[in-house]
Amino acid sequence: MGVMESFLYFLLPAVGGYALASLFFLKNPHILHKKKQTAFFCTHISHRGGSGERIENTMEAFTHAAEVGTEMLELDCHLTKDGHVVVSHDENLLRQTGQDVNISSLNLEELPPYNETLEVTFKTGHFSTGSDRNLALLEDVFRKFPHIAVNIEVKENNSMLIEKISDLVKKYNREAISVWASVDSTIMENCRKTNSSMPYMFTVKRGLKLLLLYYTGLLPFVPLGESFLQFYLPQIMNREFIPDMWIMKSRLVVSLIQRLTLRKAMFKHLRDRGIQIHLFVCNVEQDIEAAFAAGATGVMTDYPILLSNYIRRHTQDT
Repeated sequence: MGVMESFLYFLLPAVGGYALASLFFLKNPHILHKKKQTAFFCTHISHRGGSGERIENTMEAFTHAAEVGTEMLELDCHLTKDGHVVVSHDENLLRQTGQDVNISSLNLEELPPYNETLEVTFKTGHFSTGSDRNLALLEDVFRKFPHIAVNIEVKENNSMLIEKISDLVKKYNREAISVWASVDSTIMENCRKTNSSMPYMFTVKRGLKLLLLYYTGLLPFVPLGESFLQFYLPQIMNREFIPDMWIMKSRLVVSLIQRLTLRKAMFKHLRDRGIQIHLFVCNVEQDIEAAFAAGATGVMTDYPILLSNYIRRHTQDT
């Protein structure tokens, strides 16, 4: 027997055994991992408080979303010059208010009001309006909605901002229902160091690692600290949402991402490990349907009424 043959003689059974073990534990993760127990489970998530039905991130938007049955509010935070944690998607207020100023350069009382109408980022050409045009304080959101989960995205590695968010979460005793969110791993490390008792989501880097682990068969053997996987439903690209990156404008790239990421076996494995999967931003019924069909546990939308009606009908059907 040549060297090559003897090598294959040992290699093939080893590879076959590994593949079988990986598949077995992928389908039975409870053997190796204790199932995560998050304090809440949410199917209905309102993106920026439901920015298609009210002006994004205002108390009016959050109140409206809560009234129509949302289970989680998604928002972003920034810090004013005088140290207030303000809910706003952008640090620079040009898109939202028409004024080219940064939140960090203004005191709370100097913040300009939102424009009377605002384009919905994830539904190009559609606009929302409302009677409330004030930027909201995170503290006001916590005070008004003590039992609704809040997904807090941090976009800048600002230790003071992260500490103040953590202090507010502790003050209102809501560590179990407040989620650290960031696409950036460095920021997420800072968030987790500041408050390790809050559940957290996969960053982009960790999400790519998750895919790599899945495709190499290693995923069933690796512990995961995250409780939430949140990412774009690829089919919204270039239809509901026009991305800035030129590479994302390619239909081929988007369909490749769709094939690589929407893996039912991977989603089922994560669900069995107690990790919730949120796909966003689903602003038409076909996208909501596609997200749930792919195995999402929750859907993030700018249109809370649309999603509530879909869930209600779907629950009645089953």
